[in-house]
Amino acid sequence: MGIITKNVEDKSRTSVSVSMTTKMLREARFLIVSEDDPIRKQLSRFLSEAGFVSKSVKKMTEGCRAARSGQFQVVFTTPLLSDGSWTRLVEIATHCDLGFVVVVVATTYDLKEWAEALEVGAFDVLDAVYELPKAAEIARRALWAAYLKGAGPYPRPTSRAMAA
Repeated sequence: MGIITKNVEDKSRTSVSVSMTTKMLREARFLIVSEDDPIRKQLSRFLSEAGFVSKSVKKMTEGCRAARSGQFQVVFTTPLLSDGSWTRLVEIATHCDLGFVVVVVATTYDLKEWAEALEVGAFDVLDAVYELPKAAEIARRALWAAYLKGAGPYPRPTSRAMAA
């Protein structure tokens, strides 16, 4: 259950390896906030094909309300919606200490904007034109980061010594 750790001892040090269990992946919840129907549908499809559960909303106000609920670990959003910017989601994650991470799905390739997104607090920037098929891979990395930040469901560390 949760994070599985193994202590591997050698003469110089002890290293710990950590991996996510399938239960953690099954319990993960993703939120997609976008007014762009094709992007929203494609993201939902790629996440579903990877076995993830996602919810989609079209408005930033709805997305912020859903994010505040604490039931999502990763939020995918397009940069600008008619009723607000993705930065509102980062502010919610930071100020409410909910632990979720935000992945911005950019529809244009502007390196300056991408760098700004990462500086402001986005976990990653996904190119909507070329990288949507990689959404599940990015979702796994983002999920891991969300768990490290404290997003639920809370993983419980175990070790070989505890199991014995």
